[in-house]
Amino acid sequence: MNKLKTKEQVVATACSSHCGGSCPLQVYIKDGIVTRIETSDQDELKACLKGRAQRQKVYASDRLKYPLRRVGRRSAGEFERISWDEALKTVASRFKHVINKYGPEAVVLDFMGGDIAYLHDGRWLGRLFRRFGDYTQLWSNPSFMGGNVASMITYGTPHASNNRDDLVNSKLIIMWGWDPANTVSGTGTCWFLTQAKERGARIITIDPRYTESVASFADEWIPIRPSTDTAMLVAMASVMLTENAHDQHFIDAYTVGFDKFRDYVLGVEDGVAKTPLWAEEITGVPATTIEGLAREYATIKPAALLPSGAPGRTAYGEQFHRAAITLAAMTGNIGIHGGYAAARAWESLFGGYPYDITWFKDRVEFFKTRDGPPSRDTLARRAKQVHRLELADFILKGKRGGYHADCKFLFLMASNFLNQVPNVNKTVRALHAVEFIAVQEQFMTPTAKFADIVLPANSFLERNDMTVGWHLPYVCCMNKAIDSLGESKSPLQIAVELAKHMGVTDLVNKDEEEILHEMIAECGVTDCEEFRERGYSRMKLEEPYVAFKKQIEDPQNHPFPTPSGKIEIYCQQWAELSNPELPPIPKYMEPEESWRSSLARKYSLQFISTHFRNRALSQFDNIPWLKELGGQALEMHPSDAFAREISNGDLIRVFNDRGQLLTRAKVTHRIMPGVVSLPQGAWYDPDETGLDRGACANVLTHGEYSPAGAWPLNTCLVEVERYEGR
Repeated sequence: MNKLKTKEQVVATACSSHCGGSCPLQVYIKDGIVTRIETSDQDELKACLKGRAQRQKVYASDRLKYPLRRVGRRSAGEFERISWDEALKTVASRFKHVINKYGPEAVVLDFMGGDIAYLHDGRWLGRLFRRFGDYTQLWSNPSFMGGNVASMITYGTPHASNNRDDLVNSKLIIMWGWDPANTVSGTGTCWFLTQAKERGARIITIDPRYTESVASFADEWIPIRPSTDTAMLVAMASVMLTENAHDQHFIDAYTVGFDKFRDYVLGVEDGVAKTPLWAEEITGVPATTIEGLAREYATIKPAALLPSGAPGRTAYGEQFHRAAITLAAMTGNIGIHGGYAAARAWESLFGGYPYDITWFKDRVEFFKTRDGPPSRDTLARRAKQVHRLELADFILKGKRGGYHADCKFLFLMASNFLNQVPNVNKTVRALHAVEFIAVQEQFMTPTAKFADIVLPANSFLERNDMTVGWHLPYVCCMNKAIDSLGESKSPLQIAVELAKHMGVTDLVNKDEEEILHEMIAECGVTDCEEFRERGYSRMKLEEPYVAFKKQIEDPQNHPFPTPSGKIEIYCQQWAELSNPELPPIPKYMEPEESWRSSLARKYSLQFISTHFRNRALSQFDNIPWLKELGGQALEMHPSDAFAREISNGDLIRVFNDRGQLLTRAKVTHRIMPGVVSLPQGAWYDPDETGLDRGACANVLTHGEYSPAGAWPLNTCLVEVERYEGR
């Protein structure tokens, strides 16, 4: 007798891969197995290829399903399967040993955004570890620290973005180093850019590369040398000032300190006028092009200047964002529909919208205190904190090197740390030196290979959670679609069970479902069942949200949250620090590793590491479906390739004093001469000589963070040669 066929079930959830969006998904289940994944039926809420490849990621043959203990040398990837009880008992005992012998400061916990949302994240482990004292926290956001700092000292808040649907009101859109066609940068961003273009908006892109976004949207492409963007912005200000094209009324009414910036731009301060000709020599952008863009931005209104995090991920990245904000003020494009406050073009899950949600606000405040701008109070608070890019030095030098403690215990969660921080080879040396490392992961990443204990985490398809929209006002319910594979557990489960092994039984006083219901209710959702069935709920706004609209329309009753109540182009906090590398006004500051430096005689190519549509940071690097979109390759201009006798597709060695890697050459006119670009996130895979055959960009990048904490990932010099070996 034939058995009845099992009916296919559809579960609504949302993608949570830290790629720049929170996209609703429809997951089709049959007999407890995901058969396919489809995107939303809403035009502006479409998932990208990564969201629809989650099925292959969940069922990947190399998924971690059981706890593991290292049996070989660190980095060799040799492990044996053990029970959860043994794994957690080991972590707990080593944790207690370290804090009893060295103090809680010897413990470092770090978690990032890989496949975590709001219920299942790293705060539970943070609460647990704090029960035993103040462990060492790491500070600085790798994606947009420069933008955060600039926004905080200029606006008094990191939340300075309009909703994406407001782009349709713009007449001019300047995409500065911004490639939303590949980086997502908010679910629906490309949909709204398309609508803006259809309505007649002029779109200009400034970028060293002719990206997919340039090809799809831009009317004009302006190539620029990496790490010189601030010089171009300052020169644009010079044009506006000399031609009296700036909005003096806006400056007088809403800003403080502009006169000091004017003196710098016009050369009163230092005798050097920051003209377009001055900037042309630095940036490679013709003076006439700079003049033309300045005039357009000053006269076409409303205009949205959207500065990406990429130019801010440089040696003085905060100055780029401060200068962009100043130009937005000079043109009066702040607080109006179709304008943009120009702090950064990419808001995180913690960014800038009228979410009246208690738990959401609490988390925002937590990140504000860790990533606040340098000030006397901030510097005092950071005495027992360590910048993420200093972790290797903290481990290797400890108290002997002037740090507050010796690092002995490292717990890494949802963070392929080794792969994603600059100067990988230095981090390798540090990880070999740590007494104990625990890693909570889904795959045997380059970082996980260094662990003593590996704890397998499940995926968002295997647990209940929720998230919020990036750049659009909606919340998503992340319904559990399938049971956890193998013995993998959720982040909350792992924290609670580890707590019990540490003697803590009250870490969480509510069950998971109760916590989730409270979170949903705080989002204004009144019908929880309908929300869970549909998978998302839109927040009702009368019009697109515009950052600082109240401050501009009613400054008396709604001042900016700064000491002066205005936009602070001049920062008194920084003036009091008397640090020449933290000037109180925005300035162009030449990086030590610039194209004009003495080092450029040895390494003559500027290297940038870009985001890749195949990956979300380092996630998906091992997923075959996404590898079919194209492999890892170094983009280089034909003139640079010809000078080195390199042809398209050749195997090449890319190197500098920090390391070397192998990849293929992609010879193309879609990048400016003198610049090479490699997608970041590929997994580090060194051979016995130390040559990285995985083409991890961070083998080459340097780890000296900017004066305000920005990551210098795009300030880097390299050389390239054809590789004759195997």
